[in-house]
Order: sequence, then structure tokens, then C-alpha cells
Amino acid sequence: MSAFHDVLLPLPFAPGASGGPERRVDIVALASGREARNTPWAHGRRHYDIGGAVRTADELHVLIAFFEARRGALHGFRFRDPFDFKSSAPSQTPSAMDQPIGIGDGASAAFQLVKAYGDYARPIRKPVSGSVLAALDSVPTTAFSVDASTGVLIFDAPPGADVAISAGFLFDTPVRFDVERLELSFEGFGAGRAPSVPLIEILI
Repeated sequence: MSAFHDVLLPLPFAPGASGGPERRVDIVALASGREARNTPWAHGRRHYDIGGAVRTADELHVLIAFFEARRGALHGFRFRDPFDFKSSAPSQTPSAMDQPIGIGDGASAAFQLVKAYGDYARPIRKPVSGSVLAALDSVPTTAFSVDASTGVLIFDAPPGADVAISAGFLFDTPVRFDVERLELSFEGFGAGRAPSVPLIEILI
């Protein structure tokens, strides 16, 4: 049975690697010449190719061991997306006021971490342990805990009614290998190459 292994891919996202989000949209051309567009996906899905991260024989060894331990595409794992891994912009340091995650009602203590992209809120399921900051009405607080396996922030006491709740964090993207076999090349003199190692985001 497939599972999620809560481990981070131990290879950097090196020059030559690539990736980004995908959005599926069904488009129907109408007789009038207009289009009807609809999406079956509530959330985007990210694809990556980390082939450029593998340049030495030792890195090939690390990749092979990680691939085998995940049983290829069977088990998911954490991946640090270099384009999008903070609640803030990549050049900035996350703060507790980065992302609005809810409004208190005096009864609820648990809130899902999310990252906003305009009017779209992406659930963050794999925050980096120890990185989460939180604030109530823009006042930082430490009276909370975080489930790093789900991205749910739990306050020690429910925030009061109409209290604005915000958070800042680092996060990983849950992915799996999107290939059934590794194509590797030994270049000699301790150098190696993996022309293509595709990864795909999994929804959990």
C-alpha cells in the first residue's frame, strides 16, 4: 500500500533543474465563437525535474538509495520547491503576519495553514517543523502547536470572536517520483548524471 514518508529529498535544486505549477482547464468552443471554460481541479499540481541536481557519483548514490527506499513512485516524500517554499517572498524572512489563516469565533482552536495567491488559498500540509510563527490581531503569540504532518495550527485556547489570525512559515511540497526507472549516466572521474528525474505533487 502506498504511503507518505515524512523525509526530505536530500538533493539540492541545482541549475538545470526545472519545475512549476499546472492547472487543468476544460475548454469548449461554442458555435458563437466564444469559449466555455471550467476546471475540475480545486487546487493546482506542481511538476519538477531534478535531473540537474545530480552531478557526481556520490549524488547518484544518494539518489539511487532514496529512490529505492521510496520503492520508486510508490511512496511520497517532502520536496523543497526553490520557487515557492515560504509564506513570504523568497528574498524575505517569514513573519507572523504573512498569511491570514482565519477569523476567531471563540470556539475553534484549530486552523489550517494556507498560502494566498490572489483570491486562491493553497492549503499548506507540510510546514517545516519549528518554522511556524503566528499572530492574533497582528500581535505575535507562542501559545500554539503545529501538526507538521497536516499543517494544522492549534492554539492553546480558542481565539476570541472576530480576532484576525495570521501565520508565517517555511513549507515543503509533498511529491512522488513520476517515473518507474532511473536513467543514470556515469561520466568518469567521480562525475555522474541523471538526465531526467521527474517529480509530481501529490494531494494529501
